[in-house]
Amino acid sequence: MNRTEREQTRAGLLANVAIVLMEPKFAENIGAAARCAMNMGINRLIVVRDEPPDREKMLPMATHKAAHIIDNMELHHDLASALAPFAMVVGTTAREGRHRHGLNTPGEAVRRVLPLLAENQVAFLFGPEHRGLTNDDLKFCRVKSTIPTADFSSLNLAQAVAIHCYELYSALLAREGGPAHHRPKLASTFELEGMFGHVEELLKTIDFLKETDYEYWMHNIRQFLGRMELRAKETQMVRGFCRQFLWYDGRRRGREAEKEGG
Repeated sequence: MNRTEREQTRAGLLANVAIVLMEPKFAENIGAAARCAMNMGINRLIVVRDEPPDREKMLPMATHKAAHIIDNMELHHDLASALAPFAMVVGTTAREGRHRHGLNTPGEAVRRVLPLLAENQVAFLFGPEHRGLTNDDLKFCRVKSTIPTADFSSLNLAQAVAIHCYELYSALLAREGGPAHHRPKLASTFELEGMFGHVEELLKTIDFLKETDYEYWMHNIRQFLGRMELRAKETQMVRGFCRQFLWYDGRRRGREAEKEGG
């Protein structure tokens, strides 16, 4: 493979990558993030925010080289719709907690998603500057990444974007010329969320989920099923099982109500 072919292959893989910014406070940081992405060959930027950011404040930080990323930026009002097409979401966080175990360095996170790029869309999700991603945001993320720092952990949003983009681009360069290990096309976030919704409804119906430990169990169920890297057909199978059970349970309850009424 010559240089041109390598560059085309690399560009094709990077076309499946998006940087997703969750409720960024400052338009200047969006522009700087676009510049970082552009430097590493990533051209897709998604912003989750109620109001469109000020283009005139973004452009100076993006520079003219990344102006097209700003002009083609996707704007969503909620995180679920922003992440719907992605089969893998890497959530970045500086905080640890009960629901934030299994954190990876950016390099480790990249190595996990690299084999997916040929057949799947991958998103790198970054939280707002003042608080980062919440546990509710991270429920969409199958891989969590944290940047190791010394005693003081306070990186600018664009710096965090730059580090992850650099790790991804470097990994692609290092892999060129070696054997390619591609993973199959996985279920999208939209398909997974539909499945989780049916699983949750079923577990509520059989009184498995209690109010006191609801969050704990749903978090662990999401983590368990997320690690299985399900394909679209498999999520449909799980949903079909749930729907059949719920239909049967509804019919059973209806028969019991008829007996009591008779």
